[in-house]
Amino acid sequence: MKISNRVAGVEYAIRDIALEARKLQKEGKKITYLNIGDPLQYGFQPPDNVKEALIKAVRDGQNYYAVSEGLPELRQAIAKKENAKGLKISEDDILVTNGVSEGLEMLTASIVEPGDEVLIPGPYYPPYASYVRLFGGKPVEFSVDLRNSTPNLDDIRSKITSKTVAICLISPNNPTGAVFSEKSLKDLVDIANEHELYIICDEIYDQIVFDEKFVGIGKVSNDSPVILLNGFSKVHLMSGWRIGYIVFNQSKKLETLRENVPKLARVRIATNLPVQFAALESLRGPQDYIPKFVSELKKRRDFVIKRLNGMHGLSCSNPKGAFYAFPKIENNKFKSDKEFVLALLKSQGILTVHGSGFGTQYGSGHFRMVFLPPIEVLENALDKIEEFVA
Repeated sequence: MKISNRVAGVEYAIRDIALEARKLQKEGKKITYLNIGDPLQYGFQPPDNVKEALIKAVRDGQNYYAVSEGLPELRQAIAKKENAKGLKISEDDILVTNGVSEGLEMLTASIVEPGDEVLIPGPYYPPYASYVRLFGGKPVEFSVDLRNSTPNLDDIRSKITSKTVAICLISPNNPTGAVFSEKSLKDLVDIANEHELYIICDEIYDQIVFDEKFVGIGKVSNDSPVILLNGFSKVHLMSGWRIGYIVFNQSKKLETLRENVPKLARVRIATNLPVQFAALESLRGPQDYIPKFVSELKKRRDFVIKRLNGMHGLSCSNPKGAFYAFPKIENNKFKSDKEFVLALLKSQGILTVHGSGFGTQYGSGHFRMVFLPPIEVLENALDKIEEFVA
């Protein structure tokens, strides 16, 4: 029986590759999973006050359908957080979603029609390309200098056509850890304004930065058509609870979008209500666990990048944020980066993700690994990677 052609373009390399690992695991092989960026699978947990807020909400009977736009108190707290980063918004400019992924899907459905093009940073987080394809559009990668975390502005300008509808940014970036500077963000906003394009900016890792202070796009947005995506999975350690949000900047150019995207929020009913109370507590409660979390990640980042760059056959830029390393495979003896990753998995039991799963133009020839596990686990995995590349 038939399926739609739209679904054929949907890929998610990060989880697709795990199917191969599970087959080997069933055969008795021990696997070290370094593929999914989920801190909670590597020993980190939300603070106790956040867990208790979830439990209390359930016990207090907060188990009904929420308002489709999201709990008003939560939207107020989100507005306060994002305004501190430079925006000037109210709770009415926010939609609470079931993770950032749902927010991205809603936005893509609202702005992409067959034949439209969306610029995305190469390498990119896979759902950006998959959702564009799902709605009949074409994802177009633009170049980013990973050493300097700088978007190639000339490359972006050369790729804007009459079919381009939006520029997507992910800062800090998944899979590379690149963090755009205030100047780079301003330049990108200027280009988008010049060509009447939406700017969709994903800041899910906004507080996971290591070497420089993070600058949010809100600082340079002014009245530009900026749509921000953010959530609670990474910084707030709530990945399995699936809660994120969309923020619409105060721009007249967003009025039609602001009117129509909430229709999609209503048609999917609501976001999990007890989790919204937990998210509210995560914003209002103590924040001291975040710098501790980031400090621990920085130690792991430094350890991993030093080891990778010390291996013959690999080189790796230094990620400025998030929790991923994206090493380049020098003189790859395999036919592709995916074959490299599968061979590493089969011979050493180390699961990473092939770089081409993050875009063939700029991701090919690399692989992505998380540096979330404890140092001793990372050390053992890196020993096996070094043995493999040798």
